Amino acid sequence: MCWAISASLGRALFTGRLLAEEGRALPPIDPLILAQSRTTISFLILAPVLLLLRGRNALVLPRREFAWTLIIGVLGVAMSNYFYYLAIQKTNVAIAITLQYTAPIWVLLYMVARGLQKPTMKRVCSIGLAILGIATVVGLFSTGRFHLNAAGVVAAEIAALTFAFYNLGGAGLVKRHDRWTIIVNTFLGAALFWIFVNPPWKIVAAHYSSLQWLFLLIFATTSILIPFSLYFAGLQHLDPTRAIVTSCLEPVFSIVVAAVALDEIVGAMQVLGIVMVLAATVLVQVPEAEEKPLLVEPIE
Repeated sequence: MCWAISASLGRALFTGRLLAEEGRALPPIDPLILAQSRTTISFLILAPVLLLLRGRNALVLPRREFAWTLIIGVLGVAMSNYFYYLAIQKTNVAIAITLQYTAPIWVLLYMVARGLQKPTMKRVCSIGLAILGIATVVGLFSTGRFHLNAAGVVAAEIAALTFAFYNLGGAGLVKRHDRWTIIVNTFLGAALFWIFVNPPWKIVAAHYSSLQWLFLLIFATTSILIPFSLYFAGLQHLDPTRAIVTSCLEPVFSIVVAAVALDEIVGAMQVLGIVMVLAATVLVQVPEAEEKPLLVEPIE
């Protein structure tokens, strides 16, 4: 839901509809700045809070685990965002979001290859139904006008792989360490990466207004700080396959939020797609017969 709300905020900003009724619509903000600021601001909020409440030990991990969190921050969080936006630029939202949400397939294939799960009919049907539902929600079967750019398709699949990567990597880490420690170090990895790509002096040179900075703060909170905190909490209780199929509700919620907040029309096919994704989410949560709790970490 948080990711859906932030998507509507971003859409309103890019279309000049944010605060337009008050006569002071926010000027556009570069998507790179949105991607960079949301992880950096989230880190700058969370790290001091943890230091104040728990002390330095709240941020400390064994060297190997610390390296893993940095890698997840770069290859999981930062890269999935970047390649998703690149896919949208090269193709369109419908193709990009549908291909990105093939991530559950990659998660299940990895879990099966490692012998951590079995490719049961229920799991396979849940993933297939979720992806089919997303394709229906975003109008993949009704638009009829697609720009199948090879670079865009590759970018979308890289986004799917990196999305799957932080599900698998994060699931192993939060089962051994406090999730807040994992989250703050993951944010640190993404923030350091973005500082290298886009140094701070370039941001200062943009001369953003106080209202724009307020928007960036709200956007960081709703798109990264709150949802990632909740998502990693979910990974403590769900295996990566269940968690990532449940995340397929993001485009569904995006449609609903956009319909309520931005007066966008929801058609019959979108309603059908929403029902399919909801059904897949419920189906994948039903325990398998004689299913045992997942005790082995997904990525070592």
